Amino acid sequence: MRKVQFFDTTLRDGEQTPGVNFNTHDKVRIALQLEKWGVDCIEAGFPVASPGDFEAVNEIAKNMTTMTVCGLARCHKKDIDAAYKALEPAKNKQIHVFLATSPIHMEYKLKMTPDEVLASIAEHVAYAKTLFDVVQFSPEDATRTEREFLLKSVQTAVDHGATIINVPDTVGYTTPSEYGAIFRYLLDNIDNHGADVIYSSHCHDDLGMATSNSLAAIENGATRIEGTVNGIGERAGNTPIEECATALHIRRDFYNAESSIVLVETKNTSDLVSALSGLAIPKNKAIIGSNAFAHESGIHQDGVLKNPETYEIITPQLVGFKTNHLPLGKLSGRHAFATKMAELGYYLEGEELKHAFDNFKILADKKKVVEERDLLALMGDAVANNESWIIDRIELAYDSFGEQEASVSLTTKAYGNVSAKAVGAGSVEAIYNTIDKIYKQDTRLTYYTIDAVTDGIDAQAQVNITVQDNKTGKLYNASGLDYDVIQASAKAYIKAKELVLNEEGE
Repeated sequence: MRKVQFFDTTLRDGEQTPGVNFNTHDKVRIALQLEKWGVDCIEAGFPVASPGDFEAVNEIAKNMTTMTVCGLARCHKKDIDAAYKALEPAKNKQIHVFLATSPIHMEYKLKMTPDEVLASIAEHVAYAKTLFDVVQFSPEDATRTEREFLLKSVQTAVDHGATIINVPDTVGYTTPSEYGAIFRYLLDNIDNHGADVIYSSHCHDDLGMATSNSLAAIENGATRIEGTVNGIGERAGNTPIEECATALHIRRDFYNAESSIVLVETKNTSDLVSALSGLAIPKNKAIIGSNAFAHESGIHQDGVLKNPETYEIITPQLVGFKTNHLPLGKLSGRHAFATKMAELGYYLEGEELKHAFDNFKILADKKKVVEERDLLALMGDAVANNESWIIDRIELAYDSFGEQEASVSLTTKAYGNVSAKAVGAGSVEAIYNTIDKIYKQDTRLTYYTIDAVTDGIDAQAQVNITVQDNKTGKLYNASGLDYDVIQASAKAYIKAKELVLNEEGE
């Protein structure tokens, strides 16, 4: 049975999701969980892009023990040098060099001729090979590249030392039969010079075929899949690793392949990325959605009660959903809390543990049983807040014109103690207009939704919003958690404003 590797790009391609911005602490935490999950290689970032990206790649390189750490680089020597320097502490390292090869990219983006592209591939792959034993090359927009030129580009990369060839469906354009045929064509025609060259897939989900395309690549000789946790990424996202890994396991009779993914850690990994990215997991999401193992139809319920296999091809336990777990409540101690948080991917100690445990105790006083979703929401709320502000007071009243009037007092790191008043058609609009007065930013609210974290009358409210900076066009995701919908709404909006403020201060 052949081995299929998984290459995770959650921290690079996944972070390109509008509104997602992981800090270095978040990235190291996610990387540690990915290593625990069994990922073979992590694309930790694009070191030359910013000092923050360089720092994150470097910190991840220091902390990984088994997982290979990869840095992205364009076909520029400064990019390759930055990746080399950032990855110096890594026990296992590789570089990922890319250059576009499709006619539209060469003409309009690169403004290079095909011969110039081939020369650049040769020069920069060869240069990368002087610094790295493992060099990956990607012909960007490969699925819209003419076959003959794609073959020349890949052969040039292999001739000059590339040991991994990634074939990106950069814009999610291709179909499974077409994508599989590209791999078969390359494998049949590339001269590997006797070396073991790995062929890898990288798919986007613009037409909803990322998972199907990635598995089609495996059917046609690829031995590596690139993707992200929960499928986050540019536009419609990337291949969700959890879907491909589970499919290879459940249908190993068909694919005749196995991987190093520890499937029981799938839910923990998914929940951690969801909490830190601020992106909720759709309830009907394959493998890790909350409804993935729910049965409402009477016929389905009857079948599952008699034998779960009548309607479940995947057991909940296989991917980390637990039917039996340690319930947490107001009588639970710090040890039980810390153990549970470690299971969820949060390794807390010192002041961070004390702060999280104190918040848990406040929550436990209001709920009989604190569920996993409560804990994840609580941690996501704490990470986003970071104690840079406090809501001192929110008051609402109707004015003489029948509109809601809000009075808000805040204590913030940037402004100190501030207060303002404003009106709106409803309570949330009035509060948001008031907060706008305090922060004086040119932004607009583009998305607002309220969800109950758990079922029942004692459920916490989680408000998820997206705010756009009108000056830069950049989007910021934020969420607020509270029993009071008004408080949750205010928290979410203030967090978004703080994100904009922090970006302006850099």
